[in-house]
Amino acid sequence: MKKSNGHTIGAGDSDHPLAPHSKLSSYAAATTSLTAATDDEDMIDITPRSSPGELIGGPSSSYHRETATESDTERDYAPNQRTMHHHHQHQHVPTHSAFGDPMDGALSFYGSSDVQDDIPGIGQYEDFHTIDWQRDIARDRMRHRYIVKKRQDSLWDLIKGSIDAGSGWLCVLLVGIAAGCVAGMVDIGASWMSDLKHGICPAAFWFNREQCCYPAKQSVFEEGNCSTWKTWPEIFGLSRTGTGPYIISYIWYILWALLFASLSASLVRMFAPYACGSGIPEIKTILSGFIIRGYLGKWTLLIKSVGLMLSVSAGLTLGKEGPMVHIASCIGNIFSHLFPKYGRNEAKKREILSAASAAGVSVAFGAPIGGVLFSLEEVSYYFPLKTLWRSFFCALIAAFVLRSLTPFGNEHSVLFFVEYNKPWIFFELIPFVFLGIMGGAIGTFFIKANLWWCRYRKFSKLGQYPVSEVLFVTLVTGIICYPNPFTRMNMNELIFLLVSKCSPGDMTNPLCDYKRMNISTSTGFVEVTEPGPRVYSSIWLLVLTFVLKLALTIFTFGIKVPSGLFIPSLLLGAIMGRIVGIGVEQFAYSYPNIWFFTGECADSNLITPGLYAVVGAAAVLGGVTRMTVSLVVIMFELTGGVRYIVPLMAAAMASKWVGDALGRQGIYDAHIALNGYPFLDSKEEFAHTTLAADVMQPKRNETLNVITQDSMTVDDVENLLKETEHNGYPVVVSRENQYLVGFVLRRDLNLAIGNAKRLIEGINSNSIVLFTSTQPTQNLGPQPLKLKKILDMAPITVTDQTPMETVVDMFRKLGLRQTLVTHNGRLLGVITKKDVLRHVKQMDNEDPNTVLFN
Repeated sequence: MKKSNGHTIGAGDSDHPLAPHSKLSSYAAATTSLTAATDDEDMIDITPRSSPGELIGGPSSSYHRETATESDTERDYAPNQRTMHHHHQHQHVPTHSAFGDPMDGALSFYGSSDVQDDIPGIGQYEDFHTIDWQRDIARDRMRHRYIVKKRQDSLWDLIKGSIDAGSGWLCVLLVGIAAGCVAGMVDIGASWMSDLKHGICPAAFWFNREQCCYPAKQSVFEEGNCSTWKTWPEIFGLSRTGTGPYIISYIWYILWALLFASLSASLVRMFAPYACGSGIPEIKTILSGFIIRGYLGKWTLLIKSVGLMLSVSAGLTLGKEGPMVHIASCIGNIFSHLFPKYGRNEAKKREILSAASAAGVSVAFGAPIGGVLFSLEEVSYYFPLKTLWRSFFCALIAAFVLRSLTPFGNEHSVLFFVEYNKPWIFFELIPFVFLGIMGGAIGTFFIKANLWWCRYRKFSKLGQYPVSEVLFVTLVTGIICYPNPFTRMNMNELIFLLVSKCSPGDMTNPLCDYKRMNISTSTGFVEVTEPGPRVYSSIWLLVLTFVLKLALTIFTFGIKVPSGLFIPSLLLGAIMGRIVGIGVEQFAYSYPNIWFFTGECADSNLITPGLYAVVGAAAVLGGVTRMTVSLVVIMFELTGGVRYIVPLMAAAMASKWVGDALGRQGIYDAHIALNGYPFLDSKEEFAHTTLAADVMQPKRNETLNVITQDSMTVDDVENLLKETEHNGYPVVVSRENQYLVGFVLRRDLNLAIGNAKRLIEGINSNSIVLFTSTQPTQNLGPQPLKLKKILDMAPITVTDQTPMETVVDMFRKLGLRQTLVTHNGRLLGVITKKDVLRHVKQMDNEDPNTVLFN
């Protein structure tokens, strides 16, 4: 048998209550692959007992004395201390009871009992391993049934039951509040440091430019009128304009950018290597049931938040939206440890993480409903209805808290509020769909180019110098971007400029340099606008900006600083859309009497170029991420343009179709594949005609490593563990008679044997290991070691003739880690998630060895 799920240790069956010892013969107990026991007592008992002592395991027994707030990082960098710590705890346990009858008062689900669980650490998972969804959900159901039963005993139990029932809502409330506060701090810090590159507010240095100039209400293009804001040349006693001041401003801009970028990269490298990138591919993988220790720890949270402010301020072409999802998920993970129901049960914890990722998008864009849909459509793997409600609540609270802090500085809590509400005409669907097609093509080009560069970085020497790469990219970005006013300004400001409407007499925005005149039509006079010279020069600058930003984003996404992709994608689309919008506007101006404009152009300025920028932004973001529903909702929440839902839907759909035709994967799925994470995508079909027998390990002529239920000694089991690397072993009746009894995990065996040797007198290497309730008839040797309680007596099994299509579906929908293959009830082999992923890769003619497992 091959490694049973190369990444699957954990979740012991300590969570099953110990069944009373039966007098039934062990042989009769397991004659079929599903261990249909012939006596109730020999079945695994999942009904809660009246006393907590009769329960073994359960979610709250996993890390008993550790504080609830302990995060992944702490827990995982000190495994040795943890072992010692449990060793000391167990000194007072009576020696005869570690694996005998269950002790009275062994455990209560609230951790209130003094005597701890028999085997510490059982039911947990190792790093880079998959969780067992079925077992974790069953553990939670059992825990819940026990609490419901206890409620009738006393008022205190009733109160504890009520607290337990409301703990999910309380947890997402805390996550929402914390996510809103962190997002507010990141926004305020990033806007202040971004403006620091240009100058400072001497009256109050902690003000950014908008706050400093607020009494005068200047726009981003008006440098001259704001006397309270001082540029760096003015600080050194020079004038604001001229060649000397320009050079000084240029140098200071680049120096500040280099300082911020080097700080960000150094912090990530020294304290939290997991804080780089956007984090969404990893969050998707974690939500699908993979364990990446420390990825959602408190150091990652701290460094990601600070590093995000610094990298955005450095003027790099990256956004803060993807990292906000990662930051919110870190907050969700940390708060889940306050509630043992979630902190000690990995499947339940993922419900909180789904809600947290919704809050992340909610605070990044001020789009709570879009956040919920983003979590549902893009990141979550298991999304029950109650998680939808909790995500909605979490996103609402986060948006409310962020609104209270008002980092966007204006009266709207949305990022790019649009003030126009003119109706669009039917003819405009043609350019909208054209924008969608272009968005899909640009998105696919970006994905392919970025993947090529990331692959080159990963397998070349460049990957060994992350900080140098960040500094080089920052230097190039600073040098290229300063001369062009569109690339120099903050990306959020530029998007706002592109989507906004030109009001009459607006002379500060170069895109609004229009001459206004009246022309006669069949119905009378209509005011039309003719673009002036600044509009044409701006179009050329925007084309240059588009090319530069596309190239820079390709090389920037993936460097070792926190970096998102939403804002650069929106910017590329907004530039493209604005240029198309100006073109359509001029077409309508030149030919106002064409049939499809007839009667429509009675109103002045019917075509709004800003609307095209909004639609273009949605198209490119859809092409890059392949989102549809959540994208449209995020876009109309972002801009407040509810009446433009149909144009947005048309563009998003066209973008997705074109993108899917040119390349299957969105950017996040492509990065999951590049990093080799074991992610079984539930959206993809498995269309091959193989059988379970073709995929299972071992192959027909190899030996299958098994454990027998009552004939192996402790020494035999320890030798098997030393000689093989599998993460679990099937338990069979005997070597000759390979009928399946159950499945036991390597980690649980190691823990149980180590614990028994320390704590039970008479256990030595010649003790027989029993996975049955009965003792052998003649036992003249040392005391046997009973391990029935760590045996999973209901492993999922399939026959050797089961189509792989069904097996892959089982792995996806049930969240399995392994399934056992039988023939006429006899065990043949094992299929692990690793085998399934490798098989899918082989069938798709890809390299199966790229899948990452421990």
